[in-house]
Amino acid sequence: MLEGKKIILGVCGSIAAYKSALIVRLLVKAGADVKVVMTPDAVNFITPLTLSTLSKNPVLTEYFKPETGEWNNHVDLALWADFMLIAPASANTMAKMANGLVNNLLTAVYLSAKCPVYFAPAMDLDMWKHESTQHNIKTLQSFGNILIAPASGELASGLHGEGRLAEPEEIVAFLENDLKKNLPLYGKKGMVTAGPTYEAIDPVRFIGNHSSGKMGFAVADELARLGAEVTLISGPSAQKSTISAVKRVNVTSAAEMLTACEKYFANTNICVMSAAVADYTPANVAQQKIKKTESSFNIELTKTTDILSRLGAEKKADQLLVGFALETNNEEANAIDKLKRKNLDFIVLNSLNDAGAGFQGDTNKITIIDKSLHSTTFELKSKEEAAKDICQKIIEHLK
Repeated sequence: MLEGKKIILGVCGSIAAYKSALIVRLLVKAGADVKVVMTPDAVNFITPLTLSTLSKNPVLTEYFKPETGEWNNHVDLALWADFMLIAPASANTMAKMANGLVNNLLTAVYLSAKCPVYFAPAMDLDMWKHESTQHNIKTLQSFGNILIAPASGELASGLHGEGRLAEPEEIVAFLENDLKKNLPLYGKKGMVTAGPTYEAIDPVRFIGNHSSGKMGFAVADELARLGAEVTLISGPSAQKSTISAVKRVNVTSAAEMLTACEKYFANTNICVMSAAVADYTPANVAQQKIKKTESSFNIELTKTTDILSRLGAEKKADQLLVGFALETNNEEANAIDKLKRKNLDFIVLNSLNDAGAGFQGDTNKITIIDKSLHSTTFELKSKEEAAKDICQKIIEHLK
């Protein structure tokens, strides 16, 4: 959720300011671009050098640099940010924020901010409980600012109670969960299949196909970016998800993929079946490596279970089922036939006759056909961009 986000971290004068170093580290590790703005008092508790090293950006404390005359434009800073986090937020700074007082760069950036603002208070127990502090917190919340409540524990004064800054991991988890709530697929569970299946002939050899899994992995990652809780069932593939929240289930054969799909499908809202599952599997698997002794060699094959048809028959009214069709001839007619026979909500068609489409490559050219037989053809794109088109269609269908 935080990858690519531009975040201003405001740090106030508080003994808890030492935790801001870990907050910066966690945000940067999550892929965010962090700029730190400190109040003049905050530098007494943690050095700007520490935070600039961790954030890989200069730390800002003043409106301008007297030695150069360079101005730190508070308006530009506020417009740059996707959101602002003030942690620790002292009682003093919260009072200024609640009453529109501006006497440092951080409060100026806050008053200029049009983005969401999160604040995580830190102070002693009696300060936290004081009516003026509670009044200021309610005022800030009435402005739309989002409170990350303090924890209860041992405080710097030696007292024990509320006012302790939430732990950095808790703050980052709060941000991720809150951002996720605003995503279009939040609360939805997705299941995606990807890659080939390998059907064993003997302990050494197998029947397989050229699927890399790239398209399925791209769809799984995009569903997760849009807020869904995603399970990715993958045949043998060297691909890796870019989203750590995607749950990967590794399988090898068509039978194993069927078992995994049946395990997860019942609790799935969105199912995208992009795996290239084998249609046939050897009837008998040799227990030892087959030796090359004969001039010809025959393998008896039996049909595998059609997983997509099985899921289509089990599909409930509140489930969305998407299939893929890779064709070489009569492409649209074959795709429509598959759409109808397997009870799909829509099908993604690609043709090996289109340059840049199909297995292994990084691009794809798709046509999406829905149950009403409305067809939308997209230009050649990267598989990541094609995944966005597929997921946008999913969002439109759910609406």
